[in-house]
Amino acid sequence: MLIELALISGVGYFFQKQQHKAEQIQSMPDKPPATSQDDQLPARPFNTGQFLRDINKAMAADGRQQLLVDIDPKVLETIEKERLRANQRLKLALSAMGLALLGSVYPVFSVFGVAGVLYLSRRMFVRVWRDFKLKHYISSNLVGLVMTLGMLATGHLLLAAFAGVMGSFFAKIIDRVEGSTQQQLINTFSQYPEKVWVLKDNVEIQTDFQNVRINDIVVVNAGEIIPVDGTIQSGVANIDQHILTGESHPAEKSAGDKVFASTLLLSGRIYIRVETSGETTAAARIGNVLNYTQSYKDTLVTRGRRISDRFVPVTLGISAVTLPLLGPNSATAVLWSGLGSTMGMLGPVSVLIYSQILARQGILIKDGRVLESLKQVNTIVFDKTGTLTLEQPTVATIYNIGGFSADTVLSHAAAAEYRQPHPIAKAILAKAEELQLELPERDEASYEVGYGIKVIVEGKVVRVGSARFLQREGVEWPASILPIQQQAEANSHSLIYVGIDRQLAGILEMQPSIRPEAEGIIRYLKQRGFKLVIISGDHQEPTRRMAETLGIEHYFAETLPENKAALVRQLRDEGDFVCFIGDGINDAIALKSAQTSISLKGASTAATDTAQIIFMDGTLNHLEQLFRFMDEFEDTMSKNLTTSLAPGIISIGGIYFFNFGIPAAMELLYLGCFAGLGNSLLPLVKYQEEAPAQEKQEEEELVAEKC
Repeated sequence: MLIELALISGVGYFFQKQQHKAEQIQSMPDKPPATSQDDQLPARPFNTGQFLRDINKAMAADGRQQLLVDIDPKVLETIEKERLRANQRLKLALSAMGLALLGSVYPVFSVFGVAGVLYLSRRMFVRVWRDFKLKHYISSNLVGLVMTLGMLATGHLLLAAFAGVMGSFFAKIIDRVEGSTQQQLINTFSQYPEKVWVLKDNVEIQTDFQNVRINDIVVVNAGEIIPVDGTIQSGVANIDQHILTGESHPAEKSAGDKVFASTLLLSGRIYIRVETSGETTAAARIGNVLNYTQSYKDTLVTRGRRISDRFVPVTLGISAVTLPLLGPNSATAVLWSGLGSTMGMLGPVSVLIYSQILARQGILIKDGRVLESLKQVNTIVFDKTGTLTLEQPTVATIYNIGGFSADTVLSHAAAAEYRQPHPIAKAILAKAEELQLELPERDEASYEVGYGIKVIVEGKVVRVGSARFLQREGVEWPASILPIQQQAEANSHSLIYVGIDRQLAGILEMQPSIRPEAEGIIRYLKQRGFKLVIISGDHQEPTRRMAETLGIEHYFAETLPENKAALVRQLRDEGDFVCFIGDGINDAIALKSAQTSISLKGASTAATDTAQIIFMDGTLNHLEQLFRFMDEFEDTMSKNLTTSLAPGIISIGGIYFFNFGIPAAMELLYLGCFAGLGNSLLPLVKYQEEAPAQEKQEEEELVAEKC
């Protein structure tokens, strides 16, 4: 019994502070991400107190909870409710244990102890029935139930109650790993304002979004999310539609053009006649498809449980054979040998440990089961726009016209756009800085929202903006630029026109900027042997050129959101294990359809709600680090399997040859638990979190005194 008491004491210490963890979640200090195992923080002296705190944080999923709250503060309420329910179940288990202890002294309490154990086992009955009815197989839940009933039948009430306590501990761990019970259905309206402006009798009035009706005129200003699908009645604007359509550059829209809910109005002011709103918008239809698309993770169980379940028939078979040969005590002891059974606990513990370590690096593992699936990934599919590209474009080509030099065109455009906040202005200024151009002084400026900007520079009128803007301003329009326009349209590039006085001085061709980290990440993934694919809603030519630039052989262009998911399913049907990386509403269905999914912080709500892994720095830099940690995780799991099998084999041998009973079998099982827990906790030693500032100062003062 010493092993059992030691385990209760040890695990109890690990969890004793858990009740206070979710009450106040603070922001995690930023740490620079490591890109390889050799780049980890320098080794520090081992700090026992900090190590125990690290264990406590890992078991409470503290790091993951902090990052979840960082993405959506509303999740804190859900975390608190889950914590209270788990603690209530644990208190019931401890009460049953107390009654069992009293029963060993005062037999009358044994009746209440048995009732308490059976009450604790009710969830096990439900799980056994669910496994049999829905999955048509016998799981480790059945073994646990038979063991509990067997111990009650053979008079081992205290051991049965102890098993209930340990089961409650482990249930809390597994619930945190799976995390699916905390997931909400995708709410595609989370980005919409509660109030919108509607034009009534030539007066703009504010009303609830829910009150908007078809044919109402909704007014949307720069920086706002468009809340409805409809047609522009008046006004001009630049709209970022990539989150929905995958287009790589903003679309200029004016009267008569269609606009869509969930897209962002970058500049301008438009009046929209409502055609669809609420659940009938394009974004909502994607959301509805998403809600009814079965996620791959819905069918997942933790790998530890799969291994444990795999040995169930073996354990039950040996126990059945033992019953007539050696009696019920020995048969129950065989069940306690638990071949592979501790993997049901060690696997989730390892997942929580690595989830905590990854959270400190800025990688949020929302569903721990995905960490166990990463090893199977052989195909990585990237969305193009917003995932492989940056928000800010690049000036790809400067076309000088009418005798003006390219430097003159760029410097005057940069002077006009100086201090403008939008991405195109920043791209023009960045190009001028790269070429070390000196910008001429501007005298005055007028910015026509949605069209362009007009500036007086050194006595000349400089106009920068769309073709429509310059033509309306009376700038001469040579026919020679038609091939430039056609080529840009084919490449899905946007053109910014620069006029000086009444002449067209030049054209700036803007192309999407590939993320600076993308080439290195792609190179690393190819070295590991992954099949790489780009799926994009953008046009064929820009998708082809990006794939060629990055050295990616497989790509699909002009793909609708529902077709992205179909392509993912096609890859799965061909035998690929797919990891999809995306950031938009148009990626959400594909994210849900893939076996593993990754998104970036700052992406659409639909993407971050759906993805299983979030890179909190908003870049792809963590991708290499994720797979390096996955290698270490796999090594840990391999050693855990050894510690899970060896004690069971010894136990069965002892039952047949040395007359081992239930207590001995339990002690061997928990000895294996200790060994496995030690192995699972080792990564926390290797990647020990830095101690709090106050404790660190005290340690430094102590060292100084010794010196």
